Amino acid sequence: MPSPRVLKLADQIKVIAAQMLERRIKDPRLGFVTVTDVRLTGDSREATVFYTVLGTDADRAGTAAALASATGVIRTQVGKQLGLRYTPSLAFVLDAVPETAQRFEDLLAQARSGDAEVAARAAQASYAGEADPYRKPREDDELDEDDDLDGQDDLDEDGLPEAGSDEPDADAPAAEVPDDDTDAR
Repeated sequence: MPSPRVLKLADQIKVIAAQMLERRIKDPRLGFVTVTDVRLTGDSREATVFYTVLGTDADRAGTAAALASATGVIRTQVGKQLGLRYTPSLAFVLDAVPETAQRFEDLLAQARSGDAEVAARAAQASYAGEADPYRKPREDDELDEDDDLDGQDDLDEDGLPEAGSDEPDADAPAAEVPDDDTDAR
């Protein structure tokens, strides 16, 4: 990771180079140039200036030639404005970001078309078995809340269990179970 000073110098070189290309360099071969990034070595001796050009391959080639001829003027201005002991040498490199972005866009478009094709096939497809593969209870087998498994209603008209039913009476005391540890003492 470069030091904060190197990063700051790289940003300043980027601004100075962009201003020089916009205002001072009047080469007719220079196309619509955008300075995208500057990378500076740790010893601040070499700077790589990345740029993009809007246009065709001929515009890119003409811009590369114009930048090569203007490198000395831009380097002189960088040295004057930064006041460094050693002015970094500049190398202009065409940035591959637009081509990479176009490649990603092509891949995303290909994935979208593949997804659309799969969705179209899925819309026309039918189930191998039934539409709902889960078992559902039959209507005649369903039990009511107050029915037992034997199908008889053991509640009287008040909703209380009848005297002979299997359900425990809520009023009856619970039978106590003797604790084995207390009897052994």
